[in-house]
Amino acid sequence: MARRLSAGAAEMIAEVVEASHCLALERLPELLTEHVPRAGLRDVFLYMSDLQQETLHLLGGPPSTTTRAGELDALVEPLASECTTECGEPVALRIEGTLAGKAYQQMQILSKTAEDGSPEWWWVPLLDGTERLGVMRISAEEATEQTIEDVRCLASTVSMVVVSRRQHSDTYARLVRTRVMSVAAEMQWNLMPPLCFANHRVVVAAALEPAYDISGDALDYGMAGDTLHLVLCDAMGHDASAGLTSTLAIAACRSCRHQGKSLADTVTSVEDMLQEEFGADERFATALLLSLDTATGVLTWVNCGHPPPVLLRDGRWVTTLECEASHPLGLSLGLPLVTCQEQLQPGDRVLLYTDGITEARNEDGQEFGLPRFVDFIVRSAMDGLPVQESLRRLIRSVLAYHDRQLQDDATVMVIEWRGATGRCPSLP
Repeated sequence: MARRLSAGAAEMIAEVVEASHCLALERLPELLTEHVPRAGLRDVFLYMSDLQQETLHLLGGPPSTTTRAGELDALVEPLASECTTECGEPVALRIEGTLAGKAYQQMQILSKTAEDGSPEWWWVPLLDGTERLGVMRISAEEATEQTIEDVRCLASTVSMVVVSRRQHSDTYARLVRTRVMSVAAEMQWNLMPPLCFANHRVVVAAALEPAYDISGDALDYGMAGDTLHLVLCDAMGHDASAGLTSTLAIAACRSCRHQGKSLADTVTSVEDMLQEEFGADERFATALLLSLDTATGVLTWVNCGHPPPVLLRDGRWVTTLECEASHPLGLSLGLPLVTCQEQLQPGDRVLLYTDGITEARNEDGQEFGLPRFVDFIVRSAMDGLPVQESLRRLIRSVLAYHDRQLQDDATVMVIEWRGATGRCPSLP
């Protein structure tokens, strides 16, 4: 539904968009501070989510105050809407246990209420489609229904500016990191698409750990008309060589996808490329390659030595999508490649994962396990959580189970088919 803007908000949005074309990302808060008064707004602060979605970091805050993993307990909410960075505006907030974090998790606008019941300020999710970028804190001279509409539109505009600027912004990269990233992880994160995507028929969400040391796990997806193409791979090893293997495999899959090749032909091309690159070194990767016709719900896939997908329907684990597995990419063992299909129903969720999820062990040597993994996703769905929030909590659970010291990459990817006449997930 189209949203009606006040005259002041329309001028504000136009001015922000016009000024954003040559804008350095770190100057965005300054730009907003200059223009939001046209719509009767004030005190705007932008908080970006860190890579592991544990903390929200103030864009434009002091560069020396980056929050480290051991400092989360010290983070607090601001005490008053008048606070600025100079007088106490926090440079970071926890996602767990704060109003800002709740707005981020639930993708809803939430207000900090004054004693008289009026909102002191709002926490507004910043979304690119269904990808959660962070939250915006903002106040207004008066709170009306029109104010909320103006704030929503401003948040959408801010999100588009952030997405358009972040790719070439080292400021953004530093802001959302709390640790030094390995070279292998740098390769993977720069190759992969955003971990959330949605249109009116399908939702894709993914999560990866250890975020700063991931090497062998990688994923990719893309739309071509009504068809969603996906690949998830897990390369042998946990070093830069594993990262190079999975990077080459993903890049080759993407090249084949752009040429319109079938899944079987893609596997052949990737196999040939890995053999040519590594030869007798036997660098290999297990993989799932899938395509989903979003108009009909027909899922087609091939399995190259990877754990099979899990199908959830009506809140239950219906089946494991078994398909005769061929050998991992790069081994050229001559095993047959079988293409399988499954007719999905509206609301179905397909879970893809690497063995680092299910084989993570606690201090007693017990695996996290497939049943525990699936049960977590099922219960999250029953609680009405967005798919991406379910995965954020799942990864936190896996990390806690393994005392935050994973010995292998752990990746999960969820595909939710909403039906041929589905609706795009609503914005706040």
